[in-house]
Amino acid sequence: MADLPAGVAASGGGERGDWELTTVADDEAVFFRGAEVRRMEGLEPGRTYRAFGQEFTTLPRPPGERLATVATVNDVHFGETVAGHIEGMDIGPVMRSAPGERPYPEVMNSAAVAEIASLRPDAVVAKGDLTATGTPEEYAAFEGCYRPVFGDRLFVTRGNHDNRAAGAAFDCPPAQRIDVPGAVLALLDTSRPGQGGGALDQRQLDWLDDLAAGLDVPLLVFGHHPCWQDLPGDWAGEGASLDPASSAALVALAARRPAVVGYAAGHTHRNRVRYFPETGTAPFIEVACVKDFPGSWAEYRVFEGGILQVHRRLSRPEAVAWSEQCRAMVFGLYPQYAFGALGERCLALPPRWG
Repeated sequence: MADLPAGVAASGGGERGDWELTTVADDEAVFFRGAEVRRMEGLEPGRTYRAFGQEFTTLPRPPGERLATVATVNDVHFGETVAGHIEGMDIGPVMRSAPGERPYPEVMNSAAVAEIASLRPDAVVAKGDLTATGTPEEYAAFEGCYRPVFGDRLFVTRGNHDNRAAGAAFDCPPAQRIDVPGAVLALLDTSRPGQGGGALDQRQLDWLDDLAAGLDVPLLVFGHHPCWQDLPGDWAGEGASLDPASSAALVALAARRPAVVGYAAGHTHRNRVRYFPETGTAPFIEVACVKDFPGSWAEYRVFEGGILQVHRRLSRPEAVAWSEQCRAMVFGLYPQYAFGALGERCLALPPRWG
């Protein structure tokens, strides 16, 4: 077990259970205890450390130089006023911003923009549910928060909240190619008008297949809806994912195209990773929402020899205060659902050639 670099554990403390390990990268770890945040920086990749009563191992660093940084957000829900409400279900409690306070989507997203901007990312991918009720005004609020900071580095697609039967909040291409140093990103619009669940049509699949066939760099695919998988006791099926046919087609495509190193989605408001036998090491990822607990976004570190996903929890005091309130949702069970295991938040997307 390695010693922490000098000074990094000088402040804070506590036993396991007091501090929550939220992030482990190849060179850092981040702990939360309520509104307190402790960052351990300057760590060595692939080594085991002990701090704040917990043992953890940093992610192994892929070989070669670091070439690019990509950030992704989802389920930001501009215009939402009540968190924790699911239509047709009484699961309580629900959360609201207090009278006179800034609306919580503004609090959380302004924090996300500031934290992402500090990384100077090559691209920022907003993968759906940018609005709460699919109005142009809500989308304008999203644009007003993100676009002035990221400009043409910002790429957006729709989620189910953005594509109502009465009309979409904004237009976007069905498929977008985004080139960053060392990798290509594919952004797919999985939304369907008036439907909670998602789908991919044959044109999108053919486009993605052609793109993957011609690449000699990793391809990371993004969309709003995760792949469907029938797991006992899990929230899966209609409304929670891509439809089974689209999911099967996407998995089959990834299986035959080794350029595809992973698929990252949102929609479910949780951090989770699944692997399919056909696709080997390629993870199918769900990233939790920006708007409430844990206040998540994801950083992708692109190296010559692979990609790392590093989960980020918003750490600005006002964002932490709101997300901590939201722990009480779903009868206090929401953190067990939304947070996910450490390996589902911070993980490697290795190359699949050879």
